[in-house]
Amino acid sequence: MTGREIWTVIHGMGLGAAFLLAFAGGLAGLYSLRPEWVTVTGLRERSRRLVAGTWVMALAAWGTVLTGTWIVYPWYRAKAPAGVTGEALREFPRNYLLANENLVFWHEFGMEWKEHVAWFSPIMATAVAYVVWRYRDQLPEMPFLRKSLIVVFIVSFATAGIAGALGAFITKAAPIL
Repeated sequence: MTGREIWTVIHGMGLGAAFLLAFAGGLAGLYSLRPEWVTVTGLRERSRRLVAGTWVMALAAWGTVLTGTWIVYPWYRAKAPAGVTGEALREFPRNYLLANENLVFWHEFGMEWKEHVAWFSPIMATAVAYVVWRYRDQLPEMPFLRKSLIVVFIVSFATAGIAGALGAFITKAAPIL
């Protein structure tokens, strides 16, 4: 594997997978954090695990977005030298997508989503982690807050999931070589 491929794997499969796993645990933790379902001791233990899980999710989201923005994206965005056309453009993914009318959508929608909307995911994940940390002992008694956190958590996940799927499709159409 090349250095670029390694960073692409770290960005998508490593940090992205950690984000997905932390989401699953965090969602289950938020949903099950109910006083009628567990003992006081169980609630304390679940709260600690939930705090850790939501922070792992937030950190994985930040890691994914930052490695994508500052490491992988510049390789995607590299400009092709004048006169480079056809298959030689494959070394310049952005130019390759824009030069092929069947693939231009992947840049115009896919990369725009990844460049801009995907940033909402770590912001929302961090907001959830902070509120879980701040109100960890009171969350079982605050069903509205818990449900609100679940909604923000799901929107964060959906935003990242769409970005990840678009990234996979874009990489399939125009890999970073």
